[in-house]
Amino acid sequence: MEARKSDLYARDLREAHWIKSSKSTTGPYCVEVAELGDGAVAIRDSNNKDLPSLRFTAEEWAAFRDGVRNGEFG
Repeated sequence: MEARKSDLYARDLREAHWIKSSKSTTGPYCVEVAELGDGAVAIRDSNNKDLPSLRFTAEEWAAFRDGVRNGEFG
C-alpha cells in the first residue's frame, strides 16, 4: 500500500539513513536522499540539514526519475 503524502510528512527522519548523490561532490548544491519504504523517498539539502526535507510517494518519485532519464528537465 502506497503511503499518503500526509503520512510521509508525519514521519520523524532524525534516524533516517541519508545517501549523498554522486553528482553532489562539487559546488554549492548537495542533495541527499533517504528511502522511506514502499518506494517513497525524502530529499534534503545536505548543506542546510535544518531545512525541511521534501517527501515523495513512490508514484511521484518514479515519475520524476523517469522524467530525468527521458531528458524532460534538460
